[in-house]
Amino acid sequence: MAGISQVLYISHGGGPLPLLGDAAHKELVQQLEHYARKIEKPEAIVVVSAHWEADVPTVTAGANPNLIYDYYGFPEESYHIQYPAPGSPALAQALADAFAAHGLPLEQDTERGFDHGMFVPLKLMYPNADIPVVQLSLVKSLDADMHVRMGEALQALKGKNILLLGSGFSFHNMKMFFTSETAEIRAQNLAFEHWLQDTLGNPDLTEHERKARLVGWQQAPSARFCHPREEHLLPLHLCYGAAAKVADELNSAKVLGKSAGLFYWRC
Repeated sequence: MAGISQVLYISHGGGPLPLLGDAAHKELVQQLEHYARKIEKPEAIVVVSAHWEADVPTVTAGANPNLIYDYYGFPEESYHIQYPAPGSPALAQALADAFAAHGLPLEQDTERGFDHGMFVPLKLMYPNADIPVVQLSLVKSLDADMHVRMGEALQALKGKNILLLGSGFSFHNMKMFFTSETAEIRAQNLAFEHWLQDTLGNPDLTEHERKARLVGWQQAPSARFCHPREEHLLPLHLCYGAAAKVADELNSAKVLGKSAGLFYWRC
């Protein structure tokens, strides 16, 4: 069977706003709905969210994880969103086996729930909540090479037709979301987005070169302006590690006034 058969990195937007009809998320919602129509419905989903960091790689292993409303200051309805997707202890164990085969540790957490980096985009893509999901953490070191290696470990997954969803934001300078747009801010946003598009979409790069660029992402134009802290970028490194090839589709959406990327691979 296929294991990881499709990989999708998304910019997931601001908290629950994509589910609340927010106009600044319209293009993102359209893109997520586009991918839900485009790709084969998976039998299971592995979500890597920017909103979970652990000392070592960790995966949710509960059968029915709760939701974690890990955002603040939103309307009351935001804290009553439901997305009762089942967990998958068997898939969590399969991830542990794949990581072990790659020489990496993976802890299983039977208590942790799903954060909004999981349930917000999946409620838009698969509203019936009928696909088993596990969530995989980032590592607190935020080491880029480590996250590519975690993605490479997922190549060993066997069994189900699995979607790997990297849920982050290719632009994540919180201060700039609340600053009036200027030509300089726009130029820096686009410089990094164009670098990402070239890095992931340029067929003339070797995979060694592509990986080296991602590991050395801080050297990209306006890298630290777009990511003062890189937790929203690193799900992309994990996605690339699993796919290990040029992206099949590059897209972008204007989200909260900034250009943000979405990248898709068929494996």
